[in-house]
Amino acid sequence: MPTGGSITALVAGLWLVNVILDTTGQLAFKTAASDPAAGDGFARWLHMASRPWLWTGIACYVLEFLAWIAFLSLLPLSQAILLGSINIVAVMVAGRVLFGEKLTSLRVAGILLVTLGVVIVGVGG
Repeated sequence: MPTGGSITALVAGLWLVNVILDTTGQLAFKTAASDPAAGDGFARWLHMASRPWLWTGIACYVLEFLAWIAFLSLLPLSQAILLGSINIVAVMVAGRVLFGEKLTSLRVAGILLVTLGVVIVGVGG
C-alpha cells in the first residue's frame, strides 16, 4: 500500500469520480424525497420505490463505495477523508442551483473554508 499520499492522475480521477457519484446520489435522494405526489407514510415509500430517483441514488452510492475503497487504497485515511470533504461543497452548490436552496453568509464562509482546507491538503499532500 502506498504511504506517500501523493496525488497521482489515478488518485485525482478516483477523487473526481467519488465527488460526482456522491453529489449525484445526494441530489437523486433529494429529488425522490421532494416529490409532492409521494403522499404520506408507507405510501410515500412505495411511491419513491417506484420512481427512478431513489434507485439512481442507491446505484450512485454503491458505485461510490467502490470508488472510495479504491481511493482509500492509494492514500492515508487522514488525507483521503479531508479531500473527500469537498463533497459537502459540491452538494451545497448543487442544492442551490437545482433546488434553489438558500446559501447564507455563514454557509458560504463554510464552503470557502472547506475548499481552502481541501486545497491545502491536496497541495501539501
